[in-house]
Amino acid sequence: MNWRYAHTALALCTLAFTATMVARLAISPLVPEITAAFEVTNATVGLALSGMWVAYALSQFPSGILGDRYGERTVILVAVGSTAVASLLIATSPSILAFMLFTVVLGAGAGLHYSVATTFLTRQFDDIGRAIGVHVAGGPIAGLAAPPAAALVGARHGWRAGVLLGVAVAVPVFALFAWKIRPTEPRRPDQPMRERFAVGPLAELLSRPSILYTTGLATLGAFTWQATASFLPTFLEVGGGLSGALSALLFSLYFLVHGGTQPLTGSLSDRIGRDETVILTMASGVVGYALLVVATRDGTGLAPIVLGVLFVGLAMSWGAPLQSRFMDLLSDAERGAGFGLVRTVYMVFGASGSVVVGAVSDVAGWTVAFGLLAAVMTLGLVTLLANRTLGLGY
Repeated sequence: MNWRYAHTALALCTLAFTATMVARLAISPLVPEITAAFEVTNATVGLALSGMWVAYALSQFPSGILGDRYGERTVILVAVGSTAVASLLIATSPSILAFMLFTVVLGAGAGLHYSVATTFLTRQFDDIGRAIGVHVAGGPIAGLAAPPAAALVGARHGWRAGVLLGVAVAVPVFALFAWKIRPTEPRRPDQPMRERFAVGPLAELLSRPSILYTTGLATLGAFTWQATASFLPTFLEVGGGLSGALSALLFSLYFLVHGGTQPLTGSLSDRIGRDETVILTMASGVVGYALLVVATRDGTGLAPIVLGVLFVGLAMSWGAPLQSRFMDLLSDAERGAGFGLVRTVYMVFGASGSVVVGAVSDVAGWTVAFGLLAAVMTLGLVTLLANRTLGLGY
């Protein structure tokens, strides 16, 4: 493969996504130290983290509009730069209120990156599924590396030093991106911002049957991803009786497979089709979660649990083919704001996965809670098969 500018853009967009994710994921393993330092409850810090993820989801739509107005390069630099600044502010927070405020700022700033970068990359490549798959893999890479690194730094030097990991990663990425990425022309530099937020056109886009259908599938995937990222280690430890160390190791394995298969499913969707590839991921989810539930409930040993984690990691690579499907459905003029809009919608609804699965586990136990995730994947699979079998054309 001859290296060209498009590959530089892909590599640096992926690094930028990794930087924004590292800053967000570095906080979670430091929660015990943060609660002790500010003398607050887990619920208080949890509220700050929830605010961060909601702010991240809500930033997706306006980021697309800003990209059309000012150019993608500018918005991505703002996203990475604000990630560094917000991480620094969190690390120097004098009070829990300041900590909560700056954590929300981190989510809002980091959320400016993904939709804009994805739109930018679709103009660099013809095989957009593969490009999106590589780009989205930046998140799992951060999930694999950031929590243990932050925990190690935090244990030796305190939680504030652990949070500064976000600064340490974001600053060099910002400098490299500014150096190597050429200025991008705005797509709609003169259109008034109020026109872009008009309700009518937004409702029309979301109500298109093919967009509504794809958003529904993405919501099912996001619901499952959010719940898995929040509770897989706890499910394995509490529900499956594994040690904390082994549960953490399997969680890292999940992120490794999740990140490694994103480029593969994206490339596969370019070759055999978006829906066919999403069917593969949803079917993997049905098998994976079912294996985990049966293995932990019946005590059948470690091998089925490991196999279940591998299938779940593959299942959560639905993002590359489904996001490519959105891009296929949107015109070039719609991709910036349109993709940001649908991402905001499915991420906001999908964020309920943590709350719902956590509540079900409290009421009915972890077997039922993760059985629910198998049911969600089954719903997605049946929906995809029905669309193809009945020729609905969505």
